[in-house]
Amino acid sequence: MKILGVDLGRVRTGIAISDDTGLIATPIGTITQRDTETLIEQVANIANEKGAGEIVVGHPRNMDGTRGDSARFSEEFADALGDKSGLPVKLWDERMTTMSAIGILNKTNTRGKKRKAVVDTVAATVILQDYLESLKNS
Repeated sequence: MKILGVDLGRVRTGIAISDDTGLIATPIGTITQRDTETLIEQVANIANEKGAGEIVVGHPRNMDGTRGDSARFSEEFADALGDKSGLPVKLWDERMTTMSAIGILNKTNTRGKKRKAVVDTVAATVILQDYLESLKNS
C-alpha cells in the first residue's frame, strides 16, 4: 500500500510518496498555498491520484514533547484531510526532520533559492521514511 507523507507548512507544504511495498519514500514536490481549505483539497487530490491508502502528516511537537500552535494546526489539518480524502491520516513526530533535511541538502551542496524550493519536500520524505522504518520495526 502506498502512503503519502506531508510536511505541513503555513506557506509551503512538502509531499512524498512511498512505493507499493512501503519500503522507500520518494519526494513528489512542494505545494505553495496559504489557504488551508485549498491545501486540504490539493493534498487529498494528490493522495487519490497516486493511489495512496494512508496519509502521514508531520506533527511538530516542541523539543520537550509539548504541543504548540504548529502542532495544533497539524492536528486540525490532519482531521480535515481525513474527512476530505476518506483515508486514514496519522500524525508523525517530526522533531528534527527539518534539521535532517538541511543536513541532506548540505551533503548534496544544495544552496540558495534551490534549497528553499526543496527543503520542504526533503522534510516530507524524511518524515515518511521515518514512519516506514517504524512499521518495519514493529
